[in-house]
Amino acid sequence: MTETQKQAELRPAAWGLELADWTRVVAELQLPTFRAKQIWHSLQERLIGSWDELTLLPANVRRELAERFDVAALRVREVREAADGVRKLLLACRDGELIESVLIPAESRWTLCISSQAGCAHACAFCASGKAGLSRNLVAGEIVGQALLAAHWLRRAAPASASAAPARTPPLRPQNIVVMGMGEPLANYDELLRALRILNAPDGLHIGARHITISTCGVVPGIRRLAEEGLQFELSVSLHAPNDSLRTHLMPVNQRWPLAELLGACHDYTDRTNRIITFEYTLVRGLNDQPPQAQELIRLLRGWKCHVNLIPLSPVAEFAGQAPEDRTCEAFQQALEDVGIATTLRRSRGRQADAACGQLRLRRLHQPA
Repeated sequence: MTETQKQAELRPAAWGLELADWTRVVAELQLPTFRAKQIWHSLQERLIGSWDELTLLPANVRRELAERFDVAALRVREVREAADGVRKLLLACRDGELIESVLIPAESRWTLCISSQAGCAHACAFCASGKAGLSRNLVAGEIVGQALLAAHWLRRAAPASASAAPARTPPLRPQNIVVMGMGEPLANYDELLRALRILNAPDGLHIGARHITISTCGVVPGIRRLAEEGLQFELSVSLHAPNDSLRTHLMPVNQRWPLAELLGACHDYTDRTNRIITFEYTLVRGLNDQPPQAQELIRLLRGWKCHVNLIPLSPVAEFAGQAPEDRTCEAFQQALEDVGIATTLRRSRGRQADAACGQLRLRRLHQPA
């Protein structure tokens, strides 16, 4: 039986239904319309883990819903915490696939990095997600479920005194979503957009559109399609090299959509949406972190309304590269800023939690049965 057939046999994930979908469901069940909001609120705000918890509904209705929809599309398999407060959640899907999401704390918010696929087909050199290839796309309920499980886990893990905690304590739910986990989001376009609309919905987690970032390795048709949506989501493009030969070495996707085609789509996206694109650039010692590469990158981006995130390499066992010294990273940043390119130098976080994309899943896959 193929993975697609296995998924078809599973009940739809309740987390993947929008409020309008629940309105249709309650009409089919010949229930009053207000029941749709009760179901939606129970899933999105109360974070129920089974239909039995929805005691506002009669028992026979709960049984009917349980037969039709799965309210537990994911379960937490493992949680790892780093000294800097980063938590990595290893999650099991209903068919046994493993995916990851990462909670990153700041002074007054949580950012959640979520996955869009189980594995990845693009095999970027320093990304553990692609080392085992692509298993399948995630359905919308599995994408939404990562945020709901993270919120549930935060509430459960919070001390009893959390309600009296200082105002700077991060709230017990994610405020920012970055689709930068396992997989290529724009290769799972329809399920991703459905999931993000649910996460953005006013009566749910209500994560603002400008607090949701979609990251792509450079899938040009997806970038062009996203430009037509009229949405306010942020777009991040993994660049990692300033020329085709080096980028192809690091990112095989560049063979299909080389830099000229990718940057052309990015220019069109900016023109159409008036949104600033963020370019991610992982610095690898002696490979793409030297002054000549900085100058090449400047020639590509100078005069363009964009932002560059410089990220020192986070060690991955399957890639021999190393992070540059701090002074090398700072010099690269300074070169870009000197010509007016907005640049941020990120610091790697969560190393003790295997927070680099796909590491924890890959280790589990390699464990003996």
